[in-house]
This record gives sequence, structure tokens and C-alpha cells, in this order.
Amino acid sequence: MNTKVKLMEAEAKALHLFKTIEDREIIRAGKSEIQINTEIYNLAFELFGIEKYWHKRIVRAGTNTLKPYDENPPDLTLQKDDIIFLDFGPVFEDWEADFGRTYVIGNDPHKHKLKKDIEQAWYEAKEWFSQQTKLTGAEFHQYIIELAKKYGWIYGGQLAGHLIGHFPHERLEPKNYDLYVHPENPNDMFLPDANGNKRYWILEIHFIDSEKQIGGFFEQLLT
Repeated sequence: MNTKVKLMEAEAKALHLFKTIEDREIIRAGKSEIQINTEIYNLAFELFGIEKYWHKRIVRAGTNTLKPYDENPPDLTLQKDDIIFLDFGPVFEDWEADFGRTYVIGNDPHKHKLKKDIEQAWYEAKEWFSQQTKLTGAEFHQYIIELAKKYGWIYGGQLAGHLIGHFPHERLEPKNYDLYVHPENPNDMFLPDANGNKRYWILEIHFIDSEKQIGGFFEQLLT
């Protein structure tokens, strides 16, 4: 079993799912977050037979884009000049993917800049990470916070990534952040797991503008 290959195959399917979401114009003004979420769930079942997700399916529009993962804000309807992000963790044949993207409805330049900056910052962080040989989860989290400032945004997430793998992958104990890119993770991200296997990580970027009440999100496989 080649874990890297399986995770990359799962991510390729997630990418295809998101491309089909765009092609079918599922994300349109006038739809609620719940409606979009349900349509994407049905599409994933149509394309891949997926019914299993390893975390709750996230669709956040408007001011809800400020909210971190743990919150459950009230359902909003996507407006004509709006911003929205998706965060889905589909399980493909017991291999996990975790994929997030931001979409802008309309021509607001500030929202489009946020969308562009998040993606660019993600690849900048990936390049920086690839140059490291030893790095704690806390150190990488601090790097992401500074990266948000560099781009002129605030980091809006409670964490900046986590492990990914065969379902179910390594699980957290309550208040134990050792498996997350989190300020309370003192462990080297390059260490192997308990069985001596290489760990694979997801990197997620969540930038916000608290004044304009918007946020954006970009997530995919880091290693």
C-alpha cells in the first residue's frame, strides 16, 4: 500500500468534484448554504458514490466566512455580490481527502484580492515548508500567522492544518493538539507516526478582514 499515491488519488477526485461544482454552476446567488451543501453532497454521490465524510461539510457565505471550523453559524443565502468558501472532507474508498476553495460572486476587487492572496499564500507556505527538515506544529502555525500579516489580512483559523491518511486516521484526544498545525503542538511535523510510518499533512489557509466582514479559505494536501 503506497499511502502517498492513495492520498494523491483521493485529492485528484476531490479536485474533480470541485471542478464539476464550478461547471454545473452550483454556486449561485439566491441559494442558501444548506441548499448548496446538499447539492454538492448529491453531486459527490453521483460522481463517486460518496456518502462518508470524515468531518462536517462546510459551506460558508458572507459574514459566515469569518467563522472558524468549530462554529455553527446560522444559514445564510448567497448574495449577488458575495464571497463563499467550501471545506469538504470526502472519503474515497477509505482514503481521506480534505479540500477547500473560495469563490467570489460579482466583481468586488477586495474579495477577488482575498481569494487570490489565499491561494498564493498557500503555495508560498508549501514552498517554505519543503525547505525545512525540522519544524514543530506551533512554529509552522506562527509562520502562517505572520504570512497573513504579510499579505495584509488576519489569520482567522484556530489551526492551520492537520494529519491526513487512511480512514480513520490518527485521532485527537480532547485538548491534545499534537496532530494539528496548532500553537499548542510542540512536536516535530517530520517525525513518523507510532508505527514508524511517514506522516502526511494538510495545509489550510483562512484569511479574514474583520472590518469588511469577509474571509476566505484554501486547503489541500501539503505533503
